[in-house]
Amino acid sequence: MKRLQYTTGLCGLMLLLGGKAMAQHGINSLYSAYAIGDQEEHDYTRNFGVGSTGIARRSDVYLNELNPASYAFIPRQNFMFDVSLRAQTITYKDATTLNRQAGDVNIKRLAMGFKVNNRWGMSAGFGQFSSVDYKLLSTTFIDTSPQVTTTEGNGGVYKAYISNGVRLTKNFSIGVSTNFLFGPNNVTENIGGDTVSTKIQRYAFNTNFNTGIQYAGMLGKHWMLGLGATYRFKTKLNYEKKLIVQNASETTLFEDDLAREKYTLPEQYGAGISIGNGNLTWLADWRRQLWSDSRIVNAKYRLTNSERYSTGLEYSFKRKYGQQQGEGIVLQGGFSYYKSYLIVNNNQIKDVAGTVGISIPAKSNMLRYYIGIEVGQRGTTSGGLIKETYVNGVFHFSLRDIWFLRRTYD
Repeated sequence: MKRLQYTTGLCGLMLLLGGKAMAQHGINSLYSAYAIGDQEEHDYTRNFGVGSTGIARRSDVYLNELNPASYAFIPRQNFMFDVSLRAQTITYKDATTLNRQAGDVNIKRLAMGFKVNNRWGMSAGFGQFSSVDYKLLSTTFIDTSPQVTTTEGNGGVYKAYISNGVRLTKNFSIGVSTNFLFGPNNVTENIGGDTVSTKIQRYAFNTNFNTGIQYAGMLGKHWMLGLGATYRFKTKLNYEKKLIVQNASETTLFEDDLAREKYTLPEQYGAGISIGNGNLTWLADWRRQLWSDSRIVNAKYRLTNSERYSTGLEYSFKRKYGQQQGEGIVLQGGFSYYKSYLIVNNNQIKDVAGTVGISIPAKSNMLRYYIGIEVGQRGTTSGGLIKETYVNGVFHFSLRDIWFLRRTYD
């Protein structure tokens, strides 16, 4: 069993000591090897093309989960259904010879929403809170003999949510989202190509709450001002943990339950503004997470407060639908800058990206197709780290239907 020892700090070892990184099927997101993995900072709705900005926007034409208070403004008798699909490609480079690519396609969001009564709107959905997907090569010494160690991680934290928004007055609304967090985070290690591997199997679970408030009012005769704020409560994320030893055919040779592991998901504050005149809309958001209070300390990395800034412009063309006028084609452009919660080798991992988007209606305007493109970079080649250059493509399908109509006949 001596050969089944663990290489401590294996993730930091690869990044800090210049170990080789390999792309596998799917996204080999190297920074997802830390803590709970890559936190999902994007919004895969119509907000995507404006830098995932929308804390101050209402859910009057689509479902906006960035602020649960927005659901108070779902139109009466409307039922909404959203599906979002993302395709991604990433190029990985270091300061020497590494130059690899990876990509994948997956569903990022399912959601539905409707108006309960004149003041109360409701939504439920499913999405990803964080993701883990990496494959690392490092060197482990067994009795002074160097052995290549392969470490693979996969899984992530998913969330199923129920959100409610209530209109208090003509201008103000409040809301709360109840998030059910769950999902695996598995790490498999093989030393020297051995036929036996060790696997740490973890499964997360807990409930988290996010609250929001919105204000909307006229700014002069032609412009509408929107303001929004959100607060996510601190939560203990519990992980059930198990050690599994398995052979090449994944037959379990040994299994043992380990002590539960806990991570503290910190408080998050957010604020947003929007100004629009019915055609042109400008938006900006700010979000901050207080990770520096976390007790997670490692010699190779540490956690710090994260911040995200985003802004965007949207132009909506008008179009006639029968006797009524509504939104036609919508064009968008945006920008985002994210300082993540990870500091590796004294480098805070940062992400900067630009986005564009277009929303196209069907003939009846009850169905809309949305396409968004994002190009960005994350990380750095300094200090033996990895720089990721990525392109994200999002397809968002939004359906609206009229429910609960009373029909009268002569």
